[in-house]
Amino acid sequence: MYRFLLSPRWLGGHLFMVCAVVFCTFMGSWQLSRFEARVDSHRAAQDTPATAARDAVPLERLLPRATSAITTETAGRTVRATGRYDSAHQFLVPGRELDGRTGYYVLTPLRTGDGAAVLPVVRGWLPGDADRATAAGVPAAPAGEVTVTGALQAPEGADTDGAIGRGGLPEGQLGIISAASLVNLVPYQVYGAWITQTEGVHAPLRPVPPVAPSGTGLDLKAFQNLGYTGEWFVFAGFVVFMWFRLVRREAETRRDAELGLTGEEGPAAASAAEVAADEVQLQS
Repeated sequence: MYRFLLSPRWLGGHLFMVCAVVFCTFMGSWQLSRFEARVDSHRAAQDTPATAARDAVPLERLLPRATSAITTETAGRTVRATGRYDSAHQFLVPGRELDGRTGYYVLTPLRTGDGAAVLPVVRGWLPGDADRATAAGVPAAPAGEVTVTGALQAPEGADTDGAIGRGGLPEGQLGIISAASLVNLVPYQVYGAWITQTEGVHAPLRPVPPVAPSGTGLDLKAFQNLGYTGEWFVFAGFVVFMWFRLVRREAETRRDAELGLTGEEGPAAASAAEVAADEVQLQS
């Protein structure tokens, strides 16, 4: 009864079914791996203590060049950078909140290596209005060669909390921490990342907590990945279900044809009845 499954038409159907199931299963597994990766990154952020000096790695290991791009794997890592602060190009980053209070970051470029490139370093946070800040109220950066330990951070954008994308800020202030914002303000090449100092921050400065990189953790995108996982596996099951449904319908159609139960016997039966009626009329 099922010999029809070996016909060329059905062999093509089998191949399509197998390919569809494999594709749907692959896409579902890929979306599931994306969700699991986000869960792992969220768990690592929860379990790992906020940066420690013993975990710090040299800056050049994660960013070999100033133009090297930061990734979700390198963002948040504790790094150690050596150089000299350029206090002449220190900036205040206004409108930043910490523990429910509004204040500003103190950002000082660190000239690393041969001094041709600078790494933006947020040395800490101070409460108050940056417009009213005085040189005496902002602690000076250490002189001479220093080693700074902090969390590597991705460049900010206009959608970053507290970022000021509009222009017109007073001289010495910076609205967004990024190479694009600093490139015209300092006479050096600027790294495409910055660090928030976590070791050696002295009062009245307060350390700025690192921000988790975007696209990680249990956010909306993570649960979208989980939803897509379910959809692809449902598609795979639906393909298998439809294949069995078509096979069963074909088998039932062929069985009915063998038993003479198909609609094709209707006209033949009608013709026999007409012949019988004609015979009756002839006899009468």
